[in-house]
Amino acid sequence: MNQKFKDIFTAKHILIGLTALCLLFIGLSFLYGDAANPVKNAVNKVVLPMQKGINSVGSRLFSSAEELAALKDAQEENAKLKEQIANLQQEISLSEQERYELQTLRKLYELDAGYSDYEKVGARVIGKDSGNWFHYFLIDKGAADGIEVNMNVIAQGGLVGIVTEVRENSAKVLAIIDDESNVSAASLASQDSCMISGDLKLYQDGVLSLMYVDKDAPINEGDKIVTSSTSNKFLPGILIGYVKSIEVDANNLTKSGTLIPVVDFEHLDTVLVITTQKEGWDSWTE
Repeated sequence: MNQKFKDIFTAKHILIGLTALCLLFIGLSFLYGDAANPVKNAVNKVVLPMQKGINSVGSRLFSSAEELAALKDAQEENAKLKEQIANLQQEISLSEQERYELQTLRKLYELDAGYSDYEKVGARVIGKDSGNWFHYFLIDKGAADGIEVNMNVIAQGGLVGIVTEVRENSAKVLAIIDDESNVSAASLASQDSCMISGDLKLYQDGVLSLMYVDKDAPINEGDKIVTSSTSNKFLPGILIGYVKSIEVDANNLTKSGTLIPVVDFEHLDTVLVITTQKEGWDSWTE
């Protein structure tokens, strides 16, 4: 019985009934005027709260829809801004890289001009031994570029080291800070001779060993030290560094001290290889 009742009174029938009831109320309102006021009031008490509730829900739904639309717009704008920031950061990075490379090229140009008497080939540092310093490193130029063993290497205004091994497209360079390095040198001002020896332990303080200076030689703190003309493999006149300290040795015949190299061996990325060779070299030991 209940199922049959449900089948008869479907939602469609209920809607039709409510519509008819509303039409009846409207008709009564026109026919009886004020006499229908009690009925109107009763209906208003029921309908108005429902209408307010529906309006409130509708307003909230509309507001939520606006908020969702605004949120979606904000998210899209945020994504665009992130993309713009990423592009700007990339442009800044490229600009900084180009500026750095330009500065590097300018320094190499100035260095090249400073040693204009020698033929040179530019090279990039592509590898090095372990540790913080470039005491033994690899460059991207080799025999195919005319590089040979014992060619001098310069950068940052002064002497870096010497080529010790050459392959077709790369070469190894031994820096003057390495323990195996010894360079015959002289004071630029007085031309008094001395020896600059590499010492990785000593270079922890940023200096090299300055030795075999004649007791009476006028070499003082701050003097420029360059490669000597008596060196059998280093070309003369290449700046090595500046005297930091010097004092008379215990034998009272010579002086020794320390030297600050002009090259920063912690930051080295491009060098110039002097392809002009010193004639008469025969071994690494000076």
